[in-house]
Amino acid sequence: MPHQTIEGPITAQGLRLGIVVSRWNEFITKALLEGALDAVRRHGGSEDMVTVVWVPGSFEIPVAIQALAKTGKFDGLIALGCVIRGATSHYDQIASAVTSGLNSVALETGLPVSFGVITVESIEQAIERAGSKAGNKGAEAALVAVEMAHVLKQIRA
Repeated sequence: MPHQTIEGPITAQGLRLGIVVSRWNEFITKALLEGALDAVRRHGGSEDMVTVVWVPGSFEIPVAIQALAKTGKFDGLIALGCVIRGATSHYDQIASAVTSGLNSVALETGLPVSFGVITVESIEQAIERAGSKAGNKGAEAALVAVEMAHVLKQIRA
């Protein structure tokens, strides 16, 4: 007996996307945002269908993502931020809180919430993940949101 396979096409055409971006480490997060918007455009989406929300830091991303999710206006949400390790445990606390918060929103709302919050050891690693050697994690997060929006629509159909 053949099985049913569900896969999401990677086309942003017609999708309404919300992006929440941290202003902290803005020189990195702006590059992540540009990568995400470029990926949406390259995959048939329109920036008119994208809402970008700026928040002070990565810690504030989950509550803004949750607020967007509760509007019912979006097919997928994208979280973009940059947490760079320092000499204190603050890094671990922020990274853990953001990860847990975003996961909770996704599970509570059933909306795809893609994780484009880079957690790195150094500014050099952040630069690599925001568009140089390691690609652009903002673009990757946008494509995850697009694919998952289609996957979840198919599952629910």
